[in-house]
Amino acid sequence: MITEEIRQKIKRIKIQTGRVMHTTLSGDYASAFKGSGLEFDQLREYQIGDDVRNLDWNSSAKMNRLMVKQFIEERDRTIILCVDVSASSIYGSAGLLRSELIAQVGAALAFIAQHHKDKVGALFFSDVVEEWIPPKRSSLQTGMIIEKMFGLKPRRKQTNPETALRFLIDLRKKNTILFFLSDWFFDSPVYEKLLKVAAVEYDLVALRFLDDREQKFIDIGLLEIEDPETGKRFTIDTAAKNSTGQTIQTVLEGRLIQQKRLFDKYKIDYVDIPLREDFFGHLAKYFHARTKRQI
Repeated sequence: MITEEIRQKIKRIKIQTGRVMHTTLSGDYASAFKGSGLEFDQLREYQIGDDVRNLDWNSSAKMNRLMVKQFIEERDRTIILCVDVSASSIYGSAGLLRSELIAQVGAALAFIAQHHKDKVGALFFSDVVEEWIPPKRSSLQTGMIIEKMFGLKPRRKQTNPETALRFLIDLRKKNTILFFLSDWFFDSPVYEKLLKVAAVEYDLVALRFLDDREQKFIDIGLLEIEDPETGKRFTIDTAAKNSTGQTIQTVLEGRLIQQKRLFDKYKIDYVDIPLREDFFGHLAKYFHARTKRQI
């Protein structure tokens, strides 16, 4: 059931997304993720960020304003949002939970895709597939996905991307952009092999949601913590070193470095999104950088 609080959150994200769509973000998104078709669709007025190679100079001269050719490719993209809803997402050291920000970013991406008439689907996972919404092109579809973003109650707490990756690989959805929203702290023996295959099957973009404490851990002495996925409690010494001489800080740094190497190895784009609500700038920067790479 969608509460009034969730409705207000969705409304706020829709308004914010609508505002940024009038900036270069809209054109950069369209240019960054090409569709598979090249058939001419229609002429429309130029928007900031549109590919200048699609300008129609004859029509622009006749109409006394810049016009661009729009092709079917701009309406032939399929977007799948793969969303980590495990208990590790219920974390945030500065008030905003990772799960909340993941929902906001996922909702914004769904609204952006709808604006560009893309097909949008979503897969929600823990250590199982919690929910699968096949891609469709409609405002009702977008609304259903966004409601799940904020309102889904997962059955399981633990994280394992293997089931989700296998499910997506078996789908064999060609010409599809896969946004994978998670903290990406996975520890699974066959995870890398599946990720490699998924990166071939899809245009895979890793959105990595990181809390400040997961990048810089403060030494505060003894600290009691609880694993949100298992419920187990531990007392740790934040200044202590493990058997290999590493502190908590160096372990965290090592995990981030290892993740980057994995992304680079399989040519996976990744975007780090801090647990703060000003995430549109991070998306816009990525879309723009990807557009420039393709020129």
